[in-house]
Amino acid sequence: MTPALLHAWLSGRSRARGLPAPVADRGGFRVDTRSDTEFCRWVFATPGWEISDLAREIEQPGRLIKLCGSPGKLRALLPAHWNVDPPAFFMQAGRWPAPRPLPVGYCSRTSGDGSALCVTIVDETGTAAASGFAAETPEAFVYDRIVTAPGHRRKGLGGAVMAALHATKAGRDTPELLVATEAGRLLYERLGWRVLSPYATASLPPA
Repeated sequence: MTPALLHAWLSGRSRARGLPAPVADRGGFRVDTRSDTEFCRWVFATPGWEISDLAREIEQPGRLIKLCGSPGKLRALLPAHWNVDPPAFFMQAGRWPAPRPLPVGYCSRTSGDGSALCVTIVDETGTAAASGFAAETPEAFVYDRIVTAPGHRRKGLGGAVMAALHATKAGRDTPELLVATEAGRLLYERLGWRVLSPYATASLPPA
């Protein structure tokens, strides 16, 4: 994973979520999330001694360390009292399949505020069945928070959300990026995406 591509994804993710832009810090990038559950996060393109030094300095929960690498590589750089989550996956779009019509009874709505787009698929009662966000910068088109409600899965709605967001993309050659869970990875691989790197997360246990 290159630092430039990581920064492009972080910038798009911050825009999609209304967060501050990432800043260079300690050989990686820091995003000051300031949410109820997370104060900030550091994200690194490659493993290095900076991660070990940072982890030894952090004393409070809510300060996350993330690495474009396996959980094992991140675990090896951390003090024993840190927790490491199961892996996610940094992915990039390849060739998109032809779009499919929505199942009968569903319709798609697209909204945006100039910096981020949201696609919501609703059922015939108007209840949200699937949704997702995207943000575009000159460096990347970033997908975020693609979710399908449990009662509406296995109907192609997640792929339909992705296709609707993709249709808004302005930059012809900018890379399309996201970070997926293990379950999401299977969906995106069916849509032609490929894994660039595992994506590991570490945190201190709650106080």
